[in-house]
Amino acid sequence: MTKTLLVTGGSRGIGAAISILAARKGYDVAVNYFQNETSASGVVSRIQDIGRKAIAVQADIADENQVLQMFEQTDRELGQLAALVNNAGILAPLSRVENYDVERIRRIFDVNVIGAFLCAQQAIFRMSAQHGGQGGSIINISSGAARLGAANDYIDYAASKGAIDTFTIGLAKELAPDRIRVNAVRAGFIDTDMHQSVGGDERFEALRHTIVMQRRGRPEEIAQAVLWLLSDQASYCTGTILDVTGGRWIKKPRKKKLFVRTAWFSLP
Repeated sequence: MTKTLLVTGGSRGIGAAISILAARKGYDVAVNYFQNETSASGVVSRIQDIGRKAIAVQADIADENQVLQMFEQTDRELGQLAALVNNAGILAPLSRVENYDVERIRRIFDVNVIGAFLCAQQAIFRMSAQHGGQGGSIINISSGAARLGAANDYIDYAASKGAIDTFTIGLAKELAPDRIRVNAVRAGFIDTDMHQSVGGDERFEALRHTIVMQRRGRPEEIAQAVLWLLSDQASYCTGTILDVTGGRWIKKPRKKKLFVRTAWFSLP
């Protein structure tokens, strides 16, 4: 039976990679986008070339009415929803907290946190056994920044992803009786337009020493983790937060110090 997947922020980067790999795994895909219709249409074309159905669905996921319309369009055009990937997220320019204005903070949390809640609600109405559904799976895209804090960079973004981690754990416990699994992938420094927009190559080189594998990740590597969590191979996983960060250090490794023992002697 064909399964339908909705990917928020599916028009580029990690979301596009997830959408395309999902099609290769047999899903029909609703590709959500906010502004870039051209990119979303490109992803849809690639999915159709694979032989699966796909639609591009415009919505600001921070807006409840637009989220409802997005899910209703998915119902009409692709059928019963089986899975949701809460991938859409935004960053603001690198800055210290004292320089933030309230609009920056509010928009980060509106999209990254409230948007994930709103989308999860609509998915639950369609997938929960209590609402006549057949069960399903929700994957939230988190970030290694949730564990690191992102000091001097984007603490607001890191805090929003910390909220997503907690949301994942709580929702997994709440929905297990409804036959819905809820998991998350913490992405590391991935080679996407979003990372390029906040420091790019220069910032990566400054942070390279904190990554055990000494390289950026690829969007496809996040997609592989997501599709594994969606699959029956992960049927006993819920409340799991999978780090795909290249072995990112939580703290900067300490340099080994050389200690020289000294002995004191008293002369007779």
